[in-house]
Amino acid sequence: MRVIFLGQPGSGKGTQARRLAAEYGLAHISTGDMLRAAGKAETPLGQEAKRYMNRGALVPDEVMIAIIRERLQEKDCARGFILDGFPRTQPQADALAKLLRSLGKPVDHVVNLEVSVEELLCRMRGRLTCQSCGAIYHLTFDPPGVEGRCDRCRGRLIHRADDEEGTVRERLAVYSQSTQPLVEYYQARGLLRTVNGTGSIADIVKRVAEAIGAESEEA
Repeated sequence: MRVIFLGQPGSGKGTQARRLAAEYGLAHISTGDMLRAAGKAETPLGQEAKRYMNRGALVPDEVMIAIIRERLQEKDCARGFILDGFPRTQPQADALAKLLRSLGKPVDHVVNLEVSVEELLCRMRGRLTCQSCGAIYHLTFDPPGVEGRCDRCRGRLIHRADDEEGTVRERLAVYSQSTQPLVEYYQARGLLRTVNGTGSIADIVKRVAEAIGAESEEA
């Protein structure tokens, strides 16, 4: 099974992608994690991506697609994968579709998590991010095992400046302009599965699984 996750900042798509991947034996491919790994790698692609990231620039689409191509050919993607954070624009979606066709791995479902603005703002107020590995937690909905420390790497958890209300509203506006059109793009192709992203993490995982007809790895 091959799935793309869409959703506004704070909608929980990263959390849902990780949970679903773990439960159904799929590779979770987060754009952020992938770029961080590429930046640490000594490969030509990794070094090229790092040059852009070091100066705060966006990694060009052609470099992203090349990195994704390499990632999708790793062993853990054989059973399927979940793409989290890519594509974000229609040109990226077109380039990704072309890549997946060339690999014989077309997308099966595109999950769009819908959450109200009020709920998103509430979530962002309690969101914590690991300074070291970028893992995300929430004081109420998904707290770390040890207060202030990341479960993955023991890095320090912080409340990012871009999770403040004013910045969140700006990010939502940018999302609406650039990424929201992907909802229509994938709906026109019969791939979109819109899911209510409000409620407990377990409830949302169940809704997503039902929407894509997922069967547990242990089933």
